[in-house]
Amino acid sequence: MARVPELTERESIAEAGRAAFDAIAASRNGVRGPFAVLMHSPELAKRTAEVGAYIRFESTLSATDRELATLVASREFECDYEWAAHSRIAREQGLRPEAIEAVAAGSELDAFTTEEATIVRFVRELARSHRVSDEAFEAVRSRLGDQGAVELSAAAGYYAMLAFTLNALEVEPPADPEWPPPLG
Repeated sequence: MARVPELTERESIAEAGRAAFDAIAASRNGVRGPFAVLMHSPELAKRTAEVGAYIRFESTLSATDRELATLVASREFECDYEWAAHSRIAREQGLRPEAIEAVAAGSELDAFTTEEATIVRFVRELARSHRVSDEAFEAVRSRLGDQGAVELSAAAGYYAMLAFTLNALEVEPPADPEWPPPLG
């Protein structure tokens, strides 16, 4: 059970925060998970959702690169909620099942394709040492360009922030096997 109530109903939000609630609900088919606890600070929830919408739906990162980065961040920060949500999304977006399993197992880089290993190494280095080596950065830059390197860094940071929030507030994934809903 979360340490603060999960605010999933519009009526549970003060009038001043309802526009933020409505925007999040419209963009995500409801308010749940990190947004349900972030709604204790509606403006923070709204701004977080806006960054997340860019990263998930508008970024130059491919869906598979983004989801791989998300899974690595969720694994590195031991976030069960994020893992449950994004392992399904990653499969739906075409990430190889073997890559998902390798992230879950904490496998070495040789378990991934060259392209996957570039993403995994970059995010792991950020999570573990709070920096990336020149070699890891140049591999990402070579593959994704400057904008992609910036967006990958931000995506890793965004999902780390969500993992911190979910873990600190002890938000667990629902037991419902149909959760999370497919992308709409």
